[in-house]
Amino acid sequence: MRIVIATDAWYPQTNGVVKTLTMTGDELRAQGHEVLYLTPEPFKTIPLPTYNEIRLSLFPGRKIRRMLDEFVPEAIHIATEGPIGLAVRAYCQRNKLPFTTSYHTQFPEYVRLRFPVPLSISYRLLRWFHAASVRTMVPTESQRKRLEKWKFSNIKIWSRGVDTELFKPCESKSGSREHPVMLYVGRVAVEKNLDSFLSLELAGSKVIIGDGPDMLKLRKRYPDVHFAGYKFGQELANAIADANVFVFPSKTDTFGLVMLEAMACGVPVAAYPVTGPVDVVVNGETGALDVELDKAVLAALELDSNKAREYALQHSWRECTQHFLKHLAPINSPPG
Repeated sequence: MRIVIATDAWYPQTNGVVKTLTMTGDELRAQGHEVLYLTPEPFKTIPLPTYNEIRLSLFPGRKIRRMLDEFVPEAIHIATEGPIGLAVRAYCQRNKLPFTTSYHTQFPEYVRLRFPVPLSISYRLLRWFHAASVRTMVPTESQRKRLEKWKFSNIKIWSRGVDTELFKPCESKSGSREHPVMLYVGRVAVEKNLDSFLSLELAGSKVIIGDGPDMLKLRKRYPDVHFAGYKFGQELANAIADANVFVFPSKTDTFGLVMLEAMACGVPVAAYPVTGPVDVVVNGETGALDVELDKAVLAALELDSNKAREYALQHSWRECTQHFLKHLAPINSPPG
């Protein structure tokens, strides 16, 4: 099958959306499918206001139409609601082609953290975008219920996987930092609620892997925290495995793929009982959920790391990709 995946989130961004789409494409190709990514790479871009790492494509419509006409897709999936997603959506509607979408980010909540925009307005715009699709894929059951409360329809679950060969426990924890080592990996931005983690008065070391618009501010505010910047591949896996607990303070994520990566490394997760963690963490086994984050951290430190690893082994990218394929909307004939 010739499958198009359209996304405004792409390299050099480092996040769960990019990882999910990359791993899904790799699995699709391994199964014999042909995949065309439509991304910002071939277009002129401008930075998203307040978030320079995210680039918005300028006037991608004409080139995208040409690329789609040449590829003659048999299924089209739109992963994001930005300029690329809008251009592909318009193409599909113009040619009366079915397509699917996915909802990766609680964008209305992110916007409200930066600007005084009511959630109702943002969700109305997103509902308009996704309403034209045959199905909208979300990563968890709690996210499905959340969108249904905002009157979204035709929602299906497309979960996430983890590379358990790359992310695995290390033989022994490093002694280079004061234990316990409390680790966060991800964007360093206001929507990740990092102050709730970094302000905790707990013995041990706090480590942040990643970067983002709040990096300089947080470095200045928390001089005792180790900000390691980006890490990738084996270096990232080693850094996660070297931690004693993975702290996920976000209250706005739809999934939190990095939590699965931590569990695969045998590192229990501490988080709030909100969308994302409640679907990924087995409370009291693979991590601890509590409305008081310090209590979650202390509880997670007491857990058996083998339980976290065993849970992660049940979540393969191959299985997740099968769900993705099942939810696609096949195109019966090329555009006219």
